[in-house]
Amino acid sequence: MLKRLKNRIWDRNEFSGAFGDIGADLPLLIGVANVANLDGTNLLVMFGGMQILSGLMYPFPMPVQPLKAMATIVIAQELTAATLHGAGLAIGIIMLLLTLTGSLEWLAKKIPKSVVRGIQFGLGLKLASVALGDFVQTDGLTGYGLAAIAFIIAVVLIGNRRLPAAIPIIAMGVGYALWFQVDTTELVNHFGVHLPSWHVPTLTDIQTGLIVLTLPQIPLSLGNSVLATRQLVQDYFPHHAVSIRKIGLTYAVMNLINPWLGGMPTCHGSGGIAGHFVFGARTGGSVIIYGILLLGMGIFFGSGFDLLAKVFPLPILGVLLLFKAIALITLIRDTAHLQKEFSVIILVGLLAASLPYGFALGLLVGIILDYFEQKIRLGV
Repeated sequence: MLKRLKNRIWDRNEFSGAFGDIGADLPLLIGVANVANLDGTNLLVMFGGMQILSGLMYPFPMPVQPLKAMATIVIAQELTAATLHGAGLAIGIIMLLLTLTGSLEWLAKKIPKSVVRGIQFGLGLKLASVALGDFVQTDGLTGYGLAAIAFIIAVVLIGNRRLPAAIPIIAMGVGYALWFQVDTTELVNHFGVHLPSWHVPTLTDIQTGLIVLTLPQIPLSLGNSVLATRQLVQDYFPHHAVSIRKIGLTYAVMNLINPWLGGMPTCHGSGGIAGHFVFGARTGGSVIIYGILLLGMGIFFGSGFDLLAKVFPLPILGVLLLFKAIALITLIRDTAHLQKEFSVIILVGLLAASLPYGFALGLLVGIILDYFEQKIRLGV
C-alpha cells in the first residue's frame, strides 16, 4: 500500500482534478440523502472511503460515482434507504457473478466500439443538458454571473499545468458561498466527530431493491461503468492496461461493502475519468485526495451535510460538469471518418440521452444494427 501511495502524484494538478467529478456526484448524493433520509456521516464516509480504495487500486484516475439510475429512481419514487441498500447488495452480488463466470469479458468482446462510443456520447449530452438546463440557472442572474466567470476561467486555463482550472473555480465558488450563502456559525455548530453506523439489509430489502432499482441499473452499469470506462482508460492512458475483470471486481466489492455501513451504491464511470482528466489529474492521487476530502467532511461535519453542500454553488458545479460533458462528447472524433460506425454512435447517443431507459435501449439497438451490418458485409 505504501508503494502505491508513493507512486501517486500529489501536486496541484491532481488537486485540481480531484474536483472534476464533484458536479455530478454532489447533487445526486444530496437528492438521495434528502428523499431516503440517509445519514450524512454514513453517506460521506463510505463514499470517500470507496474513492480512497479505488485510488489505491488503480494508478490512473478511476473515481467512484453514485449509481445514477438507482439515484434517479429513488428520488422520483421517494424510496427508502432500506430498499436502496438492498439494491446495492443485489447489484454487488450480480456483478461478482458476472465477473467470476467470465460473462463481462464475453460481453466486452460482443459489444462493438461504436456502441460504447455512443454510450459515452449520450452520457455527454445528458450531462451537458443537466449542467446548462438545471445547475447554471439555479441562482438567477447571480448564478449566470458566477457561471460566466467560471466558464471564462475554464476556457483560459484548461490544460494549464501551472495553474489548473478547477483550483480558482472552486476557490471562487467556496468564497462566494461562505460570504453570501452559508451561515458559518451554524456550520461550526455541526462540527464534531461522527462515525458510520452498522446496517443489516434484510432479504425483503434485497428482493425489493433487485426488482425496483437493480434491474434498471444493470444496462447503464454494463455500458458506462464497465465497457465505456475500459475504453476511456485505453483512450487516455494507453500505457496502462486494465482488464474488464478488474473493473468488475472493484465494482462488485464496493457494493458488497457499502450497504452494511449505510453507504450509497457506487460504480466506476467514463464520465468520472473524463472529469478528473480534463481538470489536470493523471494518477490515482486525485481520487485519493477527493476521498480524503469527502471522508473528512463526513467525520467532522456529517450531521450538517445539507448545509455543507451549499459551500459548492450549483452554477459553479454546472461549469465543471459541462467541461466533463464536452470531454466525453468530443471522443467521437476518432470515428468521424467512418460513416456507418459514426451513424451508429449518433443514434445510440441520442437514444441514451433523450429517452427513459435510453442507455438500455441504445445498447440494444446498437448491438442489433452492428449485427445486421456485419451480415450485410459478409453477404449472408
